[in-house]
Amino acid sequence: MNKTTSIRFGVGVASVALLLSACSSKSDNNSQSGTAGGTLYILTQAEQILHLDPQRNYTGEDLAFASGFLNRTLTQYALSKDNNAASQIQADLATDTGTASNGGKTWEFTLRDGVKWEDGKPVTCADVAYGVSRTFATDVITDGPTYAISLLDIPKADGVSEYPGPYKASAAQQALFDKAVACDGNKITFSLGAPTADFNYAVTLSAFAPVRKDADTGEKYDDSVLSNGPYKIASYVKKNKLVLVRNDQWSKDTDPIRPAFPDSIEYVFSIAQPLLTQRLMKDSGKDAMAISPDGVDPTQLAVIFGDAKYTNRRLNDYDPYVRYIAINTKKVPNVKHRQAMLAALNRADLRKIAGGKYAGDDADGVVKPNIGQDYAATGLWDGLLGEAIPDTGNVALAKKLIAESGEKFPNPIVFDYGQSPTADKSASAIVAAMARAGIVVKPNPIEVGAYYGIVLDPAKQGSLSAGGWGPDWSNASTVLPELFTPGGGFNLSQFDDKEFTAESDAAKAIADRAEQATAWQALNVKAAELALVIPTRFGKEQRIQGSMVQGAYIWGPYGSYPYGALSVSQ
Repeated sequence: MNKTTSIRFGVGVASVALLLSACSSKSDNNSQSGTAGGTLYILTQAEQILHLDPQRNYTGEDLAFASGFLNRTLTQYALSKDNNAASQIQADLATDTGTASNGGKTWEFTLRDGVKWEDGKPVTCADVAYGVSRTFATDVITDGPTYAISLLDIPKADGVSEYPGPYKASAAQQALFDKAVACDGNKITFSLGAPTADFNYAVTLSAFAPVRKDADTGEKYDDSVLSNGPYKIASYVKKNKLVLVRNDQWSKDTDPIRPAFPDSIEYVFSIAQPLLTQRLMKDSGKDAMAISPDGVDPTQLAVIFGDAKYTNRRLNDYDPYVRYIAINTKKVPNVKHRQAMLAALNRADLRKIAGGKYAGDDADGVVKPNIGQDYAATGLWDGLLGEAIPDTGNVALAKKLIAESGEKFPNPIVFDYGQSPTADKSASAIVAAMARAGIVVKPNPIEVGAYYGIVLDPAKQGSLSAGGWGPDWSNASTVLPELFTPGGGFNLSQFDDKEFTAESDAAKAIADRAEQATAWQALNVKAAELALVIPTRFGKEQRIQGSMVQGAYIWGPYGSYPYGALSVSQ
């Protein structure tokens, strides 16, 4: 998950020292209070929004923007700056958060009455089902999440769904989908292939948002989406501006989440980041009513966070991502060897190279505090591996663990990373830190655009690989199973342990959310003790907004502004 267009929610970051990122707020604004009217301005260096098509939208900032203004889903997260509160889902397009049966393999939702498209036609169960069906047309609907394909009870042949999506499906193929996603009046029923206790979290993603069949223009729908939210598109010129105005068919009576304060939103493209930051710092004219999803120009960080006049307009807190170095357990199978690398690494050096105090905090696992109830401290650096490990490393412990392993350390080990000047410095720091314990690291710099194509290929991956991960929704079911089970989408650790996988599968099926959270906390500790990755930092991000913007904070679920709650003073 990422606010940038190059990294999706569930896709890791290629560099040990990545760009600075944020989540949560120091603002005192109440997320549900604000001033009605006016125009909210959004300034960005990007030339367009990557995807407005709900089934293709898969970056945190864009998901928050679209879900706040244009499209609704069956459930959605609470608009709150408190991470625990924001990680809880609410009924949105549905009347409640869903009913599970059949051991968690069947989920039912009832749609609200009175919800309309911008042209006045009602939003129906068939529209929700059709939107979900588009996910399967992977030759047209690209870049979006594929949870519908993996979760719905639709047969697969050699890993490929037998349903090709609504554009090419035969009657028999369409029947496969219609059996898995069935409508009965305003009730929609999803039949899943396996128990999924948090499926009602999955449907917060806009991939499960409705699309009306007669309005679908396939790939071109990206630029002309039909709204069922509080705003609609008035104009959209890439490299210039996207303008949203009020959708007069939207009713607050049918929407318990969105206060819809501004009269209009103008998303202005193609502004260089240094100029963008300077404009927000100056805070004059329309820029006093502006925000930017791009983060602060790094050259201005010391000024903005060193001058008290920006106190009420600056944000500096967690983004959704954990940065780490994955250890390939196929190439480093001895757990003591893996633990030794955790002990040897100088994490403080890496954090300094990445931006010092602005880069983030020491990470103790792959589950981050701002996910909510699924996080608990693992104790990794406080004695979990036998002794405390300061952020500068514990070389004596590293040597002791290697001696206890009963095997010679498998030197040299190859470290894969996406090359950049900053990442090169981090790689050199890793080489030096590991050498203190007699561990020989050979850096393997890879062009960033080619990085994942290489490290996700087991035949090409080294022993260590830089990575990062953010949850697809506020549940560690989208973290631990994805990173550490053979069916996961980003198992750079090449970890395949039957006991761990069984515990992970069992946790997914726990219906009681508090009990499930306890299970994820235990698995996070186990992953840390098994040294499947070297956690380096919980990333942070810095932002600044205009003085007339109200309700600004970094919203935990998407690591974004809480677009649906923003307003501007008059």
